[in-house]
Amino acid sequence: MNNKSIFDNLKKAEQGARISIISYLILSSIKLITGIIFNSAALLADGINNATDLISSICVLVGLKISRKPADDNHLYGHFRAELISSLIASFIMLYAGIQVVIFSIKKIWYQDFNSPSTPTIIVAIISSLIMLVVFYYNYNLSKKIGSSALKAVAFDNLSDAFVSMGTLVGIVGTILGIKQADGIAAFIVGCIIIYTAINIFKEATHILTDGIDVEKIEAINKIVKNIEGVVSIKEIRGRSHGLIHFIDVTITVNPELNVIKSHDITVKIEKALQKEFFACETLIHLEPDEDFIDKN
Repeated sequence: MNNKSIFDNLKKAEQGARISIISYLILSSIKLITGIIFNSAALLADGINNATDLISSICVLVGLKISRKPADDNHLYGHFRAELISSLIASFIMLYAGIQVVIFSIKKIWYQDFNSPSTPTIIVAIISSLIMLVVFYYNYNLSKKIGSSALKAVAFDNLSDAFVSMGTLVGIVGTILGIKQADGIAAFIVGCIIIYTAINIFKEATHILTDGIDVEKIEAINKIVKNIEGVVSIKEIRGRSHGLIHFIDVTITVNPELNVIKSHDITVKIEKALQKEFFACETLIHLEPDEDFIDKN
């Protein structure tokens, strides 16, 4: 896949981030205002959650824009990892917000600062959860299609927000039905979900930034390469990710009697097979003469 295709897909990922930004801007404003007016700690916590998500999505959008910058003298592999750095920043923002929401909810429960939310808070929670489910579905499918780690993080954040709104709904209804602590407990659960989501985004981003790669991907590469005609054995496979693009290094052994053209054909077959399996990848194939052939001769 050429760079133009990769940059086009980064632009598509930006569109997903923009949809999240618009959704969070509208929902956080409505939740915070409604939560204050109609006395719902859970809805306030949910609004704070969406406000941090708004900042996180902006960070991701900035990271995606930087990722589209072409390679230069100081970045010979391009700027693709910028989207991962943006995910990392987003996770810190979410973690801080989650801790604050948990502290806020514990204080309300401890000091028995209970208020009774009104019916409008239920409507806001229902509409919010439905909107975020739609946004999650769009962003998740787009992230799978184009292979964007940052957009995938945004998508799972969207999903957690949908669950948060559902939990908020349960807390509000419980409080209205007479369980005074329900609103505060829902706010506490919201905070825990925010923290859990932040930790997962942090782990995935740092895994890729430290050149980590899933074992399943290495196994998939091994299976593809060993089935290529002309490959005698595989000596080493290494890989890393730079956002949307994978860099794969493979060392194989071949018949030492092959000429340059046939040897080159093997590397081309490997490159095409890997590019078909993975969304975008750059491969470095190193050929070595197979020792069995040498020993026989």
